[in-house]
Amino acid sequence: MTDILSYGFIQNAIWAGVLASIACGIIGTLVVVNRIVFISGGIAHTAYGGIGLAFFLGISPLLGAGIFAVVAAVIMALITLKDKNRSDTVIGVMWACGMAFGIILADLTPGYGVDLMSYLFGSILAVPDLDLIYMGVLDVFIIAYVLLYFRQIHAVSFDMEYATSMGVRSGIIYTVLLVMSALAVVLLIRVVGLILVIAMLTIPPYIAEKKVSSLKGMMILSSILSLVFTLAGLYCAYVFNLTSGASIIAVSSVCFFLFIIYEKIRAVLRS
Repeated sequence: MTDILSYGFIQNAIWAGVLASIACGIIGTLVVVNRIVFISGGIAHTAYGGIGLAFFLGISPLLGAGIFAVVAAVIMALITLKDKNRSDTVIGVMWACGMAFGIILADLTPGYGVDLMSYLFGSILAVPDLDLIYMGVLDVFIIAYVLLYFRQIHAVSFDMEYATSMGVRSGIIYTVLLVMSALAVVLLIRVVGLILVIAMLTIPPYIAEKKVSSLKGMMILSSILSLVFTLAGLYCAYVFNLTSGASIIAVSSVCFFLFIIYEKIRAVLRS
């Protein structure tokens, strides 16, 4: 184990796992509580267009994905706040268009030779120092916003109409929540990729929700579980020469199903 930690790329991967787990625990909790998993999935796949645009313009892929994801989040917030009954159709269209746009721009990029698979399924073992800085800055923003507006976020998450009647600007809080979900997606691109990002945003919070009774506790436990799953998946990927993102999600999924089985057995024994 000591030999593994001596490699620079492993150290970067661990730091990336820590930073991603913090955002994943906080934002994943809000995604699950607010029941916006499908919207977050739409944001994640629309962000793929930003990756293609970044390659085409020669800028950082994470910057391109971040811009696309934030714009998509704002559009989806406006749509869902205005007409929730039609929102799933628009989100589905944006999902498909974002993916198609990204692939076309990647094809049109002169001398293009970057492996898009690393952005679809993650490549935590190849995280550069610059990406760690981006991830750290985004983490600070997410933590600061949640700490400053925790009461309003808590109110909107559990009853938006009541929160609005109490003077909370629910529309703004909800929009910023989707923007933070977009930022969390960008953080997780390098760790598990766009295809698998939803699993990472939902599995730890689901387990945490069953074990704690407060929103703060759920965020903290989700972050811890995310880190455990990430490090375990990273170790499996290194030892067995597997794709890192898929390994992380595989570990998360196994723990998820084991937890469900445990809860079922526990319920039977209690009854």
